[in-house]
Amino acid sequence: MFLRTSITALLLSQSPLILSQTLTNPVIWQDHPDLDVFRIGHTYYYSSSTFAYSPGAPVLRSFDLANWEAVTHSVPHLNFSPAAAYNLTSNSRAYVKGIWASTLRYRPSSDTFYWLGCVDGGKTYIWSSPGGNARSNGGEVPPETWNWTPRPVIDKCYYDAGLFFDEDDSQVYVVYGNTQIRMAQLSVAANGDLREVRNQLVYTSSDMTLEGARMYKRNGDSPWGPYTRRVLVDRIQGPLTSAGYAHQGGVVDTEDGRWFYVGFLDAYPGGRIPVVAPMTWGGDGWPTVVRDGGNGWGRTYPIPVNTTRKVNVLGPRVDEFKGVKLGPEWEWNHNPDDGKWALNNGLVLRTATVTGDLFAARNTLTHRIVGPKSRGTFRIDVGAMRDGDRAGAVLFRDKAAYIGLHKTVDSASIVMVDNLNLVEGSWTTSSTGRVAATGPTVTGEIWLRIQADITPAFGTSIGRQVIFSYSTDGRTFTNLGPAFAMSNSWRYFTGYRYGVFNFATKALGGEIKVKSFAMELV
Repeated sequence: MFLRTSITALLLSQSPLILSQTLTNPVIWQDHPDLDVFRIGHTYYYSSSTFAYSPGAPVLRSFDLANWEAVTHSVPHLNFSPAAAYNLTSNSRAYVKGIWASTLRYRPSSDTFYWLGCVDGGKTYIWSSPGGNARSNGGEVPPETWNWTPRPVIDKCYYDAGLFFDEDDSQVYVVYGNTQIRMAQLSVAANGDLREVRNQLVYTSSDMTLEGARMYKRNGDSPWGPYTRRVLVDRIQGPLTSAGYAHQGGVVDTEDGRWFYVGFLDAYPGGRIPVVAPMTWGGDGWPTVVRDGGNGWGRTYPIPVNTTRKVNVLGPRVDEFKGVKLGPEWEWNHNPDDGKWALNNGLVLRTATVTGDLFAARNTLTHRIVGPKSRGTFRIDVGAMRDGDRAGAVLFRDKAAYIGLHKTVDSASIVMVDNLNLVEGSWTTSSTGRVAATGPTVTGEIWLRIQADITPAFGTSIGRQVIFSYSTDGRTFTNLGPAFAMSNSWRYFTGYRYGVFNFATKALGGEIKVKSFAMELV
């Protein structure tokens, strides 16, 4: 049994349905950090952080560890305290709070998925979903059977936790901490609720921060230790330049007994993106990551599993918002006001907030950017906007810019607005933006485009460029405003996203209809 840590030290106790046939790193060129990964039968699941975005804790699925799709969110509504902060109400907000370094696992005996995460350093929140007979179906869960329900909160912070169900899953453990690693044992009530019954310090580090603990069992050892430590990876070069070293994450095996390490790279401005490498076990019982010919992290490896099962691969796509619910790739900036949006042959966004500050406006809908270079285009009907309304397509993060419409009594003018800024640390608004350029007026449909280069520039002074443009026919686009330079800071944690918004500066009542969103590589 071993625990994985931030630089990955080991503690050992006695869209389209097109699949790559090679594992190419990064396996997902999108922001999916603080990952937890595990296998049920022939199906792999992956959970990651979302902070204040809602729904939270996205769940990805793969059959080969190389091609991934989004399937659900473990936390459909951020039920955290204070509620006003996560709802963007009462002048309260939750930027850089919420879901970070959480954990997801499956309990076969009750056919239940459990998500667990410490929120804001105080309490540990738990959500669960019956697995749709995942155990008997190779781990596959029909989309309509996900049914996430909140469980009683544990009044303790399981920091950067790893959840573990023992072989017969009657024993449940959570490993957590940083310089001190603790082991909590939980009981499972008849109704599925979890409660701590034992807690013990199992390891102390005097020279290293140990974050993102995970727990695995190989040789029948005791979860209570004793433990010793060895480094698995630390500053292995590659596979991308101007990106951090692979770290955190977890390990997972295949049905035929091979093992893989899944970590992520700090790759701002795009965020933190996942990478995979094979892992072998030595005769001494310790694992080793398979490196490339240059002794670095491989850019490519043979695909871990050959399968004919297909997934809707994350990346380029077109969404016309024709379903009965939003796809699992979408997340709101904080909990939405559900009375102010609808799906009706398009996404209807009614104004939900009266404000002059986009960072304070509810119901901004976001989508992760695909790298290294892509563009996102929103087709929007603006005919029902009202005086004072502001709507458009935003490149969303703590340093932001947008192309959109500013509505006055008689007309809606196209504008490019930059210099929307939050104060790093307090995450209060320091600037609500300036109109950097103005275009023509619009009365009906408009296509708004953001073209973003999220090639990693982490640790550099390079500001990757973003271009904003518009079209009145969907074919010919006109650039508007200066190029926008993205921030490479890690302190906001999440990477830049495409987003669409509609808020009022005078009175509620206006609306827009988003008819489509297209994301494509360039």
